[in-house]
Amino acid sequence: MKADLHIHSTVSDGSDSIEQIINIAKEKALDVIAITEHDTLSHMTQIPNKINAIGVLKTDVSKIEASYKKKTNLKVICGVEISAVYKKTNTRTHVLGYSIKRPKIVTAFTEPILKARNKNSEKQIEVLIQNGFKINIDELKRADGKYLYKQHIMDWLVTTGQAPDMFGEFYKKTFKQGGICHFDIEYPSVFEAIQVIKEAGGLAVLAHPGQQQNFWLIPELVACGLDGLELNHHSHSKKDKEIIQNFAREYRLFMTGGSDYHGKYEPQTFGIGDFLSDESGVRAIC
Repeated sequence: MKADLHIHSTVSDGSDSIEQIINIAKEKALDVIAITEHDTLSHMTQIPNKINAIGVLKTDVSKIEASYKKKTNLKVICGVEISAVYKKTNTRTHVLGYSIKRPKIVTAFTEPILKARNKNSEKQIEVLIQNGFKINIDELKRADGKYLYKQHIMDWLVTTGQAPDMFGEFYKKTFKQGGICHFDIEYPSVFEAIQVIKEAGGLAVLAHPGQQQNFWLIPELVACGLDGLELNHHSHSKKDKEIIQNFAREYRLFMTGGSDYHGKYEPQTFGIGDFLSDESGVRAIC
């Protein structure tokens, strides 16, 4: 079974539409994909419509998934990636939520995160304009997603010739620590994020712990209800994977994998299906 359980579309900070993602997955003969947008489940209602528009059979939307094996042998799952933090040490932590049965509970929790991020993006645009950059905010507004991300700002600057590339020195000096557009966003507690996913009837998976080096949090997160760990991710070294596998065995957690695909809004050169999930992880979620 070929499954990529971590993909982002234009609904959040990816550059490819849901239709494009589905077509790529079909071309690569994947069996399962999960579209896991940052802090939103708005694509839950969009995916059935997108699937119908490109001629694919949908079934069982009540379980928040669209399955159309009769025509393509591909299953599309709606998930969420919640941005959170471990308050004691201000450690950034992302939690993937799958099999959400009561999406309104998650939406009520994540909406303030989206609004804070959008406010942050508007402030970044304001600072850039003050520094001589030309940005048309109306043209920056998006069709698939309500909220702006710094990737959309960078795309505008590159497209209009005001920045040389998406993720080079300009990006680092402007948006990273010490840059004129670096502002902190207050994120909710990682424990609250897990609890919300569980309350919504879902399964909580710690995303790319190797990337954020938060392995030491796993025992506390398990006590809070964590179900799984993301094993296969482009940021994970061999050592990271060994640590994850050891924790999974010790705490009886299932393991997943995914490309964390963002299209051109990601500096690494990899694609959908390049990082796959363990079959047991897929079966736990599906």
